Amino acid sequence: MEMVIIVIIYFLIGFISSLVGAMAGLGGGVIIKPVLDFAGHYDLATIGVLSAATVFAMSSVSLIKSGNLEVSVNVKVSSLIAVGSIAGGLIGKWVFNYFVVSLDVDSIIGVVQSIILALILMLILIYFRWSHFFKSYVLKNSLAILLAGLGLGFLSAFLGIGGGPLNVAVLALLFSMNGKEAVINSTFIIFFSQLSALFLVAFTSGYTDLDLSMLGYMIAGGVIGGFIGSSLLYRISEKVVSIVFTVTVFIVMVINIYNVFQYL
Repeated sequence: MEMVIIVIIYFLIGFISSLVGAMAGLGGGVIIKPVLDFAGHYDLATIGVLSAATVFAMSSVSLIKSGNLEVSVNVKVSSLIAVGSIAGGLIGKWVFNYFVVSLDVDSIIGVVQSIILALILMLILIYFRWSHFFKSYVLKNSLAILLAGLGLGFLSAFLGIGGGPLNVAVLALLFSMNGKEAVINSTFIIFFSQLSALFLVAFTSGYTDLDLSMLGYMIAGGVIGGFIGSSLLYRISEKVVSIVFTVTVFIVMVINIYNVFQYL
């Protein structure tokens, strides 16, 4: 009975994270990472793989469903960011693996991750709450777009979050995208960044030493959540997308602040 309850919990973590992630362009990793930290059942390396695989499943379904939306992917911008994100993700994952696997300082890195993520989420909330005070841009220089992707990929991989809220904020600030445009383009970027993260693990540390017993249930939750969330995105307004994004980011920020004290 206890095992059934655990399976249901992890399925729901994948489902709810992906449902909200698909609706708000958050990817789901930004929710999964702190929630699994809070649960305390897995080490950071395992959490990274569980998060990446679930988010990859969600983004795959969401992109297929996005064909029903009138909003389309800005192929040039999102492809350049995706390429930069993959490169930055490889560097970020290498830095993460060096500290966690080579130096074996999980607890310290856990604190650093939670602090940085909480601060980033706070800045994102401030930006979207008072966005009328900030000037938005439309970057066209390919090198600048690549560098933006590089920075996003590094932070996303090091923090193990998939990049969702960072992507949405950058797409709004640097490319003047509205809510739904940012969601679809963020999901496109997340798809490639998580795929590269999974390949990197496969060709470096491997999966044999990780406890992935809950992976299938989380992926199932990610697929169903991504399907429902992307379907809802087709029906809801820009205002609702903004509310879902803001509320979710606030809740995750609070969880990360709590996790900092848990580590300490």
